[in-house]
Amino acid sequence: MKIAITGKGGVGKTTLAGTLAVILSQQYRVYAIDADPDMNLAGSLGIHHSITPIAKMRDLIKDRTGAEPGSSFGEVFKMNPTISDLPESLSTNYDAEGRLKILVMGTVDKGGDGCVCPASVMLKAILRNLIIKKDEMVILDMEAGIEHLGRRTAEAVDVMIIVTEPGLKSLETASRIKKLATDIGIENVVAVINKVSSEDEEEFVVGKLKEIKVDVIGSIPRDDAVVRADMDGRPLVDYPESTAFQSIEEIAENILNCIPSN
Repeated sequence: MKIAITGKGGVGKTTLAGTLAVILSQQYRVYAIDADPDMNLAGSLGIHHSITPIAKMRDLIKDRTGAEPGSSFGEVFKMNPTISDLPESLSTNYDAEGRLKILVMGTVDKGGDGCVCPASVMLKAILRNLIIKKDEMVILDMEAGIEHLGRRTAEAVDVMIIVTEPGLKSLETASRIKKLATDIGIENVVAVINKVSSEDEEEFVVGKLKEIKVDVIGSIPRDDAVVRADMDGRPLVDYPESTAFQSIEEIAENILNCIPSN
């Protein structure tokens, strides 16, 4: 099963992605992919040593594509680099058994690089390999623009989860993501409502999401334990009494029950 998680900045998608990855790794081998420019996924899981994102591995990118990252426009490079060994060799293990592996993609952020450049091609090739060819479960912590996903890759994603919170800005972002996802062929687009303080808030968000034909598979209450986990630099799974954690456990079960896997 391949799951992409996205949403407006600050809605809690990284907490959801990381916590789901840990919960699901109890039953499956999981790759948790940090494809957000903020690159906070490892930290949310309590991993605080420096991890070099793949987008910054200049020597590796040159070796596999035949061109320097940021090379001048028009330079020839491999559009289909060999990368099948990289997800395993570049990942960081969350646990001693290696049931959960974390891969930090990084982003192409140099002004002149654009979308078709050695670094971008490398990132997309790795994602294609993970999503289309790997048997392990894959959870992607995406940015709202879903820039890393090309059409062929997107078609193999089993579900995209939009994380929303009570508020029109978050819902406007959800509407844009829904359109982008539909445009590139993602059929199953659902939502999780985060930071819910009341039934009225939940009903408001559910109603707005129905207008854009997005079903809700769970909601997460506003919970001080989430803030405490962040302050302590520990994963939310270390706080099993947390109502937010318990809600994410239910969401994990809903995903497994309701979404067909590959």
